[in-house]
Amino acid sequence: MDNKTDKSPENPNQSVGVPAPEGAANLIDTDYQIGQDNYQASPLGVNIDIHGAVFAISALVIIAFVVLTLALPEQATAVFDGMKNWINSNMTWFMLLSANIFVLLCLFLIISPLGRIRIGGDKATPDFSRLSWFSMLFAAGMGIGLMFFGVSEPLSHYGTALGGTSVGEDGIRTDWAPLGAAAGDPAAAARLGMAATIFHWGLHPWAIYAIVALSLAIFAYNKGLPLTIRSIFYPLLGERIWGWPGHVIDILAVFATLFGLATSLGIGAQQASAGLEHLFGIDGGNITLVLLITGITAVAVISIVAGVDKGVKRLSEINMVLAFLLLMFVVIFGPTLLIATGFISNLGSYLMELPFLSNPFARDDANFSQGWTTFYWAWWISWSPFVGMFIARVSRGRTVREFLISVLLIPSAVSVFWMTAFGGTAIRQLQQGFEAAASADLPLQLFMVLSQLPLAEITSFVAIILVLVFFITSSDSGSLVIDTITAGGKIDAPKPQRVFWGVIEGAIAIALLLGGGLAALQAVAVSAGLPFTLVLLVGCFAIVKGLMSEPRPS
Repeated sequence: MDNKTDKSPENPNQSVGVPAPEGAANLIDTDYQIGQDNYQASPLGVNIDIHGAVFAISALVIIAFVVLTLALPEQATAVFDGMKNWINSNMTWFMLLSANIFVLLCLFLIISPLGRIRIGGDKATPDFSRLSWFSMLFAAGMGIGLMFFGVSEPLSHYGTALGGTSVGEDGIRTDWAPLGAAAGDPAAAARLGMAATIFHWGLHPWAIYAIVALSLAIFAYNKGLPLTIRSIFYPLLGERIWGWPGHVIDILAVFATLFGLATSLGIGAQQASAGLEHLFGIDGGNITLVLLITGITAVAVISIVAGVDKGVKRLSEINMVLAFLLLMFVVIFGPTLLIATGFISNLGSYLMELPFLSNPFARDDANFSQGWTTFYWAWWISWSPFVGMFIARVSRGRTVREFLISVLLIPSAVSVFWMTAFGGTAIRQLQQGFEAAASADLPLQLFMVLSQLPLAEITSFVAIILVLVFFITSSDSGSLVIDTITAGGKIDAPKPQRVFWGVIEGAIAIALLLGGGLAALQAVAVSAGLPFTLVLLVGCFAIVKGLMSEPRPS
């Protein structure tokens, strides 16, 4: 196939690799051809096919970032801390308000007539069965974050009562005055801690993903544009999205995705290292972290070369089975009744506290709203091009209403159950006098909780394997998304390019860990997420305008 003319012979405006709409749809008439601005060559026998501007700027800036961070770790730490502190002090309200807008837009689209529009045209049929589709949404909702924060976040909030939340005699949060609620009312502290945890893993993050995924799906499968971030801006920029305005949007998407992935990989490496030290006595210092990331990145590169079907697909299937077994083990051998009843009660507490937790103004709980929520929202936004593109590619044939309800509720329910099982077990152990988990470093807390359950060595080893395989699959899938963006929208670009981005992801994770550890990971995620928030806010307008131009089902 000629890469310079990736067009469907049936419809010259329809990009190859993106199925043509079935039935009524409002295709955008554009002369753009996927890859028309790409640079193609075979230096030293290695094929490359890259979008010159997007790839070159992204690669050069990222390489410079890695080199400077490794060469000047102390200065890098100071810069990271400065960026994070400024954003936390000045932009927390903006991040919280933006996330609220994403949730409200999703709810509006669900109840509006626009919800009846079908992704891929009004006659389109789903590419996957409902069960398979739900399973893939479930897979997208699982990852390194749930492994790392499933125990550590509920314990943290339980001990600090949201970093400054006042609880009245009836156990209801009354204002934002500082109060150590855990000491005065353990039941109220547990309720608040779980509500706060679910807030960070419930509707808001999945609304962020849903906005990106739905935008990409509509403009690719209904409008016939490439499956890239710039496409959703066509209603605003028109043909200019193929020029520098579009280049800037895609470059921001690359930066956001890379730093979001590096944050997850760095967190995963810290937890895997802590588990190896806990289980086998292997020193968990910087040398171990570097060797761990290097080794796992090498495995990820092998997975990339092997291809999705032979590599990441099989690993993902194994990982999902192991994650389910570990979850069921904790449910059965942990406080089973507490977990069963806690799922509903924690969900109720979350909904009751949601107006206060999501309030962007007049907050006095800086440790919680800035130290936790701002980081999370920026991290999810950084991940949104990656997760959004995955969800878009598996959701063709669903109505907008079905899509949003499923994307918002199913992964949120899985996250609530996971946090209830692991977090509820950790809090119960603490209330019964086991303080080792609460006093341990965050990466070690999961293993300390498992140590109090039967078969501790086996479950801890399974947890390490889960983290490592999540690391590999995230790197492999993330490399595919970044390569698609930097290859001008091509989904079948040469594999050496994906290998390049896989290596870069590992290098960024190493640089950040050596340049400041977990604080540096959080700082760079926040810094990358802030500018991309602006992209998503503009995209909210674009998606409404795009849906309004679609033929309405009768």
